[in-house]
Amino acid sequence: MSAEAVGMHMPAVVTLDDLAAMNAADPNGHRYETSPEGVLSVMPPPDSEHAMIASRLFAWLIMAGWPAEQVLQAAGVRISGPDGDGGRIPDLSVWRKPPIRSVWAAAADIVLVVEIVSPGSEAMDSVTKVREYASAGIPQYWVVDRDGAQTVMLHRLDGSGAYAARARMPLSWLLQTVPADHLD
Repeated sequence: MSAEAVGMHMPAVVTLDDLAAMNAADPNGHRYETSPEGVLSVMPPPDSEHAMIASRLFAWLIMAGWPAEQVLQAAGVRISGPDGDGGRIPDLSVWRKPPIRSVWAAAADIVLVVEIVSPGSEAMDSVTKVREYASAGIPQYWVVDRDGAQTVMLHRLDGSGAYAARARMPLSWLLQTVPADHLD
């Protein structure tokens, strides 16, 4: 389909309901997200390496005692901003208590979001989402690079409302620790 054809069929403003419908209807598993300012992003479906990293982190958290209903993969999060609400789908999210059933859950009870960098998502994961997750008040944000060591950058929200880099380590090192060493 041409860009012109897509433009003729796209609504002037993409709502969170529109995003939910787009995510549900995509036969190829793309993820559709939007910033609070209304910038639409289309993410490719995760590949097997991406899925393995997410599964390893999920299992690490569950085996350490986090309840499964509080460790979610690819759950929608509502990111509020001054111009409206956006919706992001972090690769993994850890919650203080299970979120209410919703396509776009409020960020208030999130302890941690994790993004696994995919080809083409580097700027989104290391700049845009850092700003958005911090403004939503999410206490911790981890980014997993898909370099040889699968390096994890751990960010913690500081007193100024921005993330400060707290640690950087290979995923294999992180998985030899306990989540309580890193999560409040």
